[in-house]
Amino acid sequence: MSALIIRNGRVVDPASHVDRVADVLISDGKVAEVGSGLSAAGAETFDASGLVVSPGFIDMHVHLREPGFEHAENIESGSRAAAAGGFTSVCCMPNTKPVNDSAMVTSYIVERARRHAVVNVFPIGAITKGSAGEELSAIGAMKAAGAVAISDDGLPVMNARVMRRAMEFARSYGLPIIQHCEDLTLSAGGDMHEGAQSVRWGLRGIPAASEEVMVARDLILAQLTGARYHVAHISTRNAVAMVSYARAQGLPVTCEATPHHFALADADMPPYDSDYKMKPPLRSLCDRGAVVDGIVSGAVTAIATDHAPHPGSEKMQEFERCPFGIIGLETAIALALEELVHTGKITLVRMVELFTTGPESVVKIGRGSFAPGSPGDVTVFSPDLDWTYDVNQSCSRSRNTPFDGRKFRGGPVATIVNGQIVWSRP
Repeated sequence: MSALIIRNGRVVDPASHVDRVADVLISDGKVAEVGSGLSAAGAETFDASGLVVSPGFIDMHVHLREPGFEHAENIESGSRAAAAGGFTSVCCMPNTKPVNDSAMVTSYIVERARRHAVVNVFPIGAITKGSAGEELSAIGAMKAAGAVAISDDGLPVMNARVMRRAMEFARSYGLPIIQHCEDLTLSAGGDMHEGAQSVRWGLRGIPAASEEVMVARDLILAQLTGARYHVAHISTRNAVAMVSYARAQGLPVTCEATPHHFALADADMPPYDSDYKMKPPLRSLCDRGAVVDGIVSGAVTAIATDHAPHPGSEKMQEFERCPFGIIGLETAIALALEELVHTGKITLVRMVELFTTGPESVVKIGRGSFAPGSPGDVTVFSPDLDWTYDVNQSCSRSRNTPFDGRKFRGGPVATIVNGQIVWSRP
């Protein structure tokens, strides 16, 4: 029997309403007990004095790029970046090549993850074939192969009839439907948020309305179908308000916020810096404040990184030509601590909830708590660790981040998956 005891840490488990100094015993890859003075014959020990010990963090929105774009990232490198960021489980989006729109591709990802990933990897299947927005994918077959949600992330389902049918199928299979909310007719040709900054730089804008129109439509469809509906990377004031209203009416609606959308606004962008180009784009200071308010109020269910690696050969082009997206796995905890906890906007317990029970309530992967018998996944982090992010030391294959060189207070210290330490801070 293999055993690991994590000693003397501040154990924070929102699922069990635990917040106290204690030990965590993991035996044969499962949580055995949380308590004081625990012991087990032959157990390995990890001293977590002065550190926070929480159920393994879940990132429900990453792009691992495999199959098809392994030059940017693959399952092995992406999972190592996740571990270095304190994540024990990630859900990978389907915009691969081929698109994950069938049981065959889903099974391929599951098998590759089993062989090469150091964290748990859960595939998200495409809503439509080829993510073309026209014909539904084999949703039931993908679920049977291991898909935990469906999404055409990166591309919205523009056809309302197709989206309605997708919601009906998703509900029948017990899956959440995750939407990249963007009306392409409003955002067409845009490169950054439509506002004073885009005018100043002569760049085409992506209006906040392009997100809000799609959120409004989909909330109506969610009410019609009863589907579990999730807004990915929410970024605007009115979108947050609409989700908050829908939740208050009892609809099974959730949303996530990314660290870059609550940490940065378009006013923070250096001119024409491609490492600040993402979709949704960095919004106005008002929108950024609304996202933070949504986190504080509970309208936002989870923090997710939208980790989107691109190699330098693609990202280091003119702003109008380069692809959207940034990497984010290794800086997420630090940004949440700095922007939300240390500023007094939320408690540390609420932050842990946004990375554990929040995403678990959406994708339902059976993780996110220290209940006895739960998988032995643990995130150990320090709220006060002083460190500097050096993207050249990243585990990712890509380097596209606006946070290179940023000094942080707080960050991950160790990542434990099924009772095994898969990463610890050097």
